[in-house]
Amino acid sequence: MADSLKTRVGRVIAGGMHALIDHIEDQAPEAVMEQAIREADGVVDDVRHELGLVSANRHLAQQQHAALNGEHEKLAAQIDQALAQGREDLARAAVARQLDIEAQIPVLETTLAEQARHEQELQGYVAALLAKKREMDGALAAFRKSRAAAAAQVPVQQGAAGSTAERRIGQAADAFDRVHARQTGLSATARGASLQQAAQLRELDDLVRENKIAERMAQLKVGKA
Repeated sequence: MADSLKTRVGRVIAGGMHALIDHIEDQAPEAVMEQAIREADGVVDDVRHELGLVSANRHLAQQQHAALNGEHEKLAAQIDQALAQGREDLARAAVARQLDIEAQIPVLETTLAEQARHEQELQGYVAALLAKKREMDGALAAFRKSRAAAAAQVPVQQGAAGSTAERRIGQAADAFDRVHARQTGLSATARGASLQQAAQLRELDDLVRENKIAERMAQLKVGKA
């Protein structure tokens, strides 16, 4: 992964959403929310794109590795036949080709190992970024709830001041709903059912995460038995 993309991943993961919310009243709510969500979504998309490229390259390398091994075995049989028929010239040509293949295979195996490591690293980044996004969604939901509760406690008699506070809260909530809908394709009323309505890739990420949690719990139970 390029260093710039690693830096972006680190910035998203290390970012404090609660600190961002603490200062949201001093800034434009829509701009702050869009910046945080766009950064997270953009980095997830970029990492997934690179993950797709690495996976595709690893698949091609695996195919080449298998093809070379198959050719090497085929040449071994052909060498036996050539020698049996006294065609040492053909056998020498086949041996020369085998040597070329044997020189390539270790390089391919090294490449495959590097790509597998890179692929695993990228998968870890995606999992971490999605976990961070869940944290961000939870923090923003808590913020909206707290601000709505505060608005409900403002007496109607406060007139213009109360109306201004309620309007600011409503604008912040509407801004988040627009950003959430634009980024996820889900309306505010559908947010609670996002696991069922999200894209298959997001569902797969959640499934893998749940399996990891179950495996960790099983290991802990065995250790306490």
